[in-house]
Amino acid sequence: MAPRWKSGDGRRRLLLLLCCCLLAFPCHAQVTNVSHRSDQAIHSFVGTYGINYGRIADNLPPPEDVVRLLKLARIRNVKIYDAEHKVLDAFRGSGLNLVVAIPNEFLKDMAANPSKAMDWLNENVQPYYPSTRIVGITVGNEVLGGGDTGLAEALVGAVVNVHDALRMLGLDRKIELSTPHSEAVFANSYPPSSCVFRGDLMVYLRPLLDFFSKTGAPFYVNAYPFLAYMSDPSHIDINYALFKPNSGIVDPKTNLHYDNMFEAQLDAAYFALEAAGYPRMEVRVAETGWASAGDATEAGAGMVNAVTYNRNLRKRLFLRKGTPYRPNRVAKAYIFALFNENLKPGPTTERHYGLFKPDGSVSINIGLKGLVASSAAAPPPPSLMAFKRVRAWGWIVQYAAALLPCTLIFLALAT
Repeated sequence: MAPRWKSGDGRRRLLLLLCCCLLAFPCHAQVTNVSHRSDQAIHSFVGTYGINYGRIADNLPPPEDVVRLLKLARIRNVKIYDAEHKVLDAFRGSGLNLVVAIPNEFLKDMAANPSKAMDWLNENVQPYYPSTRIVGITVGNEVLGGGDTGLAEALVGAVVNVHDALRMLGLDRKIELSTPHSEAVFANSYPPSSCVFRGDLMVYLRPLLDFFSKTGAPFYVNAYPFLAYMSDPSHIDINYALFKPNSGIVDPKTNLHYDNMFEAQLDAAYFALEAAGYPRMEVRVAETGWASAGDATEAGAGMVNAVTYNRNLRKRLFLRKGTPYRPNRVAKAYIFALFNENLKPGPTTERHYGLFKPDGSVSINIGLKGLVASSAAAPPPPSLMAFKRVRAWGWIVQYAAALLPCTLIFLALAT
């Protein structure tokens, strides 16, 4: 016979309802906080994986379709190399984090005239922010070590003037300011513990690093194991560059073991920063990738290696862990690049870094969804499928844990 409610049924029912709410809702909040951040704060990088959206091509899809592609691929961090208004318009309301860029050709004017920095912000940021989620501005790209002394001299002044203009607009704590560097800023990088900045560049780097240490900006570096391997294939194990099983290296000074070049390059930057007096500065990767095609002289270029590197890198970043020397600093990287860019000058590799083809189909298949089906499509890597299954089971277990006490209370009150 079904149990009957006794006297005080209303109070018991109310108690039951309150208990269920108190037990269930904390678990629900904990789950959603894993993947969603507060709408009240702007974060320059969500998670660990981002991508560079270059557009030196005449056959790319319109920016609106690119936004759709990024959402299908679940890529939330995007970096562009200018502030094209069509792109800024397309990103309105998308929720995607966007880093825009001030190209090198603007730096000298901005350094010499602070009003130029304000003019640029008024034209390229103010009309779009915050509906377009602009979370960062890069001032120049690979300026130092490029041989242009005048440009190098202008970099710090341009950064300072842009920051001052952001402060006047009340955006200096909402939009991150940075500048990406190439490996050319280092005197050496092997072994990682020996890495230091080039002495001839310290006259520019010192004030720049001083400034970024005050604003809390990371040190951005373009790290390409592919380029390192291509420059010396006879002495570098390609498995070490591709995250594949290998004996790795041991840094003789620190005794730290590295089984992949990506982490070694990150730690080399950390060692250089520490030697220069900036041990607390975070290192982030502004560009990394592997070309899917190349000339006969470009060792390692090819689709198999491009798939291997990009898949293994994505898997490595999804672990959300640090490096051997900075285990508590989670590695974060922007992949190069979203598309193959058919108008890029230079050797063949320059036009074959894209994860996607211009029609939106997959080029380098790492398990991401494209706008159209690809004949070469393959299932996602097993490790990524396992990662998704683990998260799904975690959700189920948490909700089961919330519902079980509610069930027990219900039974106790009903008897």
